[in-house]
Amino acid sequence: MKKLRTLSFVLLSLTAGCTAAFAQFPPQVKVPGNDAIHASDNRFRDWASGCTFERGWLDIADKPLGKPVLGTAASALGYPDADVLSLGDSGVAVLTFAYPIHNGPGPDFAIFENGFANPEDSTMAYLELAFVEVSSDGSHFYRFPATSNTQDTAQIDNFSYMDARFVNNLAGKYIAGYGTPFDLEELKNESGLDVNNITHIRLVDVVGSIDDAHASRDKNNRKINDPYPSVFPSGGFDLNAVGVLNSNKPTGINQLAIDLQLRYYPNPITDLLHLEVASGEPLHYQLSDLGGRTITNGDFRRHTTVNMAGLTAGLYFLQIDNGRDKSVLKVSKR
Repeated sequence: MKKLRTLSFVLLSLTAGCTAAFAQFPPQVKVPGNDAIHASDNRFRDWASGCTFERGWLDIADKPLGKPVLGTAASALGYPDADVLSLGDSGVAVLTFAYPIHNGPGPDFAIFENGFANPEDSTMAYLELAFVEVSSDGSHFYRFPATSNTQDTAQIDNFSYMDARFVNNLAGKYIAGYGTPFDLEELKNESGLDVNNITHIRLVDVVGSIDDAHASRDKNNRKINDPYPSVFPSGGFDLNAVGVLNSNKPTGINQLAIDLQLRYYPNPITDLLHLEVASGEPLHYQLSDLGGRTITNGDFRRHTTVNMAGLTAGLYFLQIDNGRDKSVLKVSKR
């Protein structure tokens, strides 16, 4: 829940029980040793394409207050932007993808929230957390083993900051624009889960209350302390995006693209799209919007650039034609 504050932020002091011995996980963005992944990282191959959700509560201990209202399913799709889906206490969102995710080298996907750093101490940040679960059949979900070594004796509120070094395997650990990575290798021994065919990711908002009646707990049965209550339209975990690093997405759109050894980059794009082919044969390109309207077209050999700087953010189609066959590429403008 990203909120403008007119009051001074109060940094909640860690209790003596939270010693340096517990600070065992990667730190916040910009601190050496963090493992956050920026949204522009070219390792991302795909983004969530579908979302269903059920909102939780503004305050799980006072349900008549209602539920948060910020965002829609579309807010969680595609490349991260300013739009978010607020889940509320114990809210749930399920993401789907055009292509399954597989267990490859390093992290396999990353989740983006809209936390922000303490302006007076960049090692600390305002964070809202969520459990992360995956499924290879859409019915049976397996949770990443989460750890929270944040003190659980004094309630964190909406004017407090948290230390990322005390948090592991919880979405929302990093500030806006940076994804929290997850590695399917950790779940490879789960019976019934095919880590090379992940089709669904489920996020469950952490209820940050330290009251025994409502507290969420980590793998060690410790209470997970995060901002509570959040009685705002944007209460709870704010889902921004889910990016995939290891995707089963085909490397070529069709045979023509493969034969041409076609490369197009960057994708997503902000201004100039580069097209490169190994073949020297003459080619024609045509850029169209989702409605099929032609934006621009031209001829080229080996290399050309397409200026998309003035176009509205969204999805476009780029058709490549050699006079015999056609290849259609999806290009995301941000």
